[in-house]
Amino acid sequence: MLNRYPLWKYLLLIVVLALALIYSAANLYTPDPAVQISGVSSSLEMSDRTLDRATKALKAKNIAYFGETLTSKSALIRLDDKDQQLEAKEVIKSALGDDYIVALNMAPTTPQWLNSLGASPMKLGLDLSGGVHFLMEVDTDSVVKARIEGIPTQLKRQLRAEKIRYQNVTVDKDNQLIALFKTAELRDQASSIFRRELNQGQLAAQFILERTDEANGFYIRGQMSEEAIAEIEDYAVDQNLTTLRNRVNELGVSEPIVQRQGRTRIVVELPGVQDTAEAKRIIGKTANLEFRLEAAPDASLSTKELFEYKNELDQQATGGAYLERKAVINGTNVSGAQASFDAQTSQPQVNISLDSDGGAKMHRGTRNNIGRRLGVLFIEYKTRTQDANGNPLDKPVQVIEKQIISLATIQSALNAEFRITGLSSPAEASELALLLRAGALAAPMTFVQESTIGPSLGEENIRLGVISVQLGLSLVLMFMLVYYRVFGFAANIALTFNLILLVSIMSLFGATLTLPGIAGIVLTVGMAVDANVLIFSRIKEELKNGLSPQAAISAGFDRAFTTILDANITTLIVAVILYGIGTGPIKGFAVTLAIGILTSMFTAIIGTRAMVNLIYGGRNIKKLSI
Repeated sequence: MLNRYPLWKYLLLIVVLALALIYSAANLYTPDPAVQISGVSSSLEMSDRTLDRATKALKAKNIAYFGETLTSKSALIRLDDKDQQLEAKEVIKSALGDDYIVALNMAPTTPQWLNSLGASPMKLGLDLSGGVHFLMEVDTDSVVKARIEGIPTQLKRQLRAEKIRYQNVTVDKDNQLIALFKTAELRDQASSIFRRELNQGQLAAQFILERTDEANGFYIRGQMSEEAIAEIEDYAVDQNLTTLRNRVNELGVSEPIVQRQGRTRIVVELPGVQDTAEAKRIIGKTANLEFRLEAAPDASLSTKELFEYKNELDQQATGGAYLERKAVINGTNVSGAQASFDAQTSQPQVNISLDSDGGAKMHRGTRNNIGRRLGVLFIEYKTRTQDANGNPLDKPVQVIEKQIISLATIQSALNAEFRITGLSSPAEASELALLLRAGALAAPMTFVQESTIGPSLGEENIRLGVISVQLGLSLVLMFMLVYYRVFGFAANIALTFNLILLVSIMSLFGATLTLPGIAGIVLTVGMAVDANVLIFSRIKEELKNGLSPQAAISAGFDRAFTTILDANITTLIVAVILYGIGTGPIKGFAVTLAIGILTSMFTAIIGTRAMVNLIYGGRNIKKLSI
């Protein structure tokens, strides 16, 4: 008998359809609007008291909420009304102060039995359900200032090396380089050195130098050129872009957008994030490390600086420690970092790997200082919106916190591999390792704007997108049923199966659905039908050529396969290219199109044939309804 599928093929289709129904079902449960709270530092644990303060503030403003969820790291408060998300965020932020991050979120409502199977709804892009949109300002002025302030020390070293006496080399408040000499001859000799050092090598800064004679001595005054300032600013913004992309990759966000806007601003868009508070803390955290030797007891105040300990117990016991102002290395020399536990004390630690330059500097800085203590300084930029009494400030103020997290005796010369201890919790160690792996920010940043795509816009996009899919699918189903009759019915069943399979695969693999992605689904419907049309047209031709109905069915499916494969492979190559060179929404379209091509081939070639074989297979028939 012709055209009878073996039982195992029908069982395979049934299993695939069942799994597709399960993993696509998670998309039927819409998430609740919510506000998420977490500490600025990962070491700050949430408590019932913090959650109580937040809910009382919401009650005072008559904002309806339900379903509070509390963990050690964060608290989630579900809201009744999407339109009150922004208001609830501001109310809670005002009540809790600057020690907590309050962020918008969408709380999933997927049943536990689906979660236990690993089923979760598709992630929706920023143009559909929102996500977080950050606009960040890079403080390039601080980078320029730091670059200029480091130049006098190196120039002094060069002047001493060439035995040229100077009275002073410094930088004033306007970032102008000023060097004072006793004689014009010394000034002129130094001028040639300045020009050489400031326009080549590591010091290259393109200074515009001017020599002046004044009553109290002979001066060289220098101002960094606009081109050099722009170059430093571009480097800082580009470095921050790279670091932010690394941090976003560590968060595992699908289809993120991290791009430059204007001269000093960066846009970060995170669609479908599950933990927006964590994202804001990690992305916005300007943290770095400096490794400094402990200052000698008799060192002058100009060469040392007093710092507090990050650990409160150490701070209470010692009152802080003096470290040298000059750093041995900083976080920019870190090439790798992994959180772990000390084998002897079971305390959290971070294992550090330095690059070649950092390893050489660390070795030089410690080989002659065995027996002294090396301090690890944790530097963090924070934005304050309230004063010490909890009163709101007129405008946000950025403060720099520098605290000692470790001060240990150097037992032997250190190289490129060592560890940091003194961290208060495993969470803090993991966060520090993540920041170091992602790279240090070249300049501090502030959040200029945080927003989310309006819920009404997302709902409207989804509604119109669903209508377009429904309308396209309905017209196709009607055409197939009228024109191809029984074969059209089989194709319609396979087409519906194709859409369910497409949604389930996107949900299973965490693909992000964007508005162009919906267009890809509509295109997939057309392509799936196109495959069936090729098969059915071939069957009609075989019937006209005199083949029996069963032979025509077999020949139609077999001989149309090559044409279908060629057409879909070329389209799949285009989808891969679009994904490779595209960004954001273009990638969303490419992903949906690629998955749709694979599912449509499976359902058109295997699914449709299974239906046709179920109807006509194994029977002696005289005529086909096609």
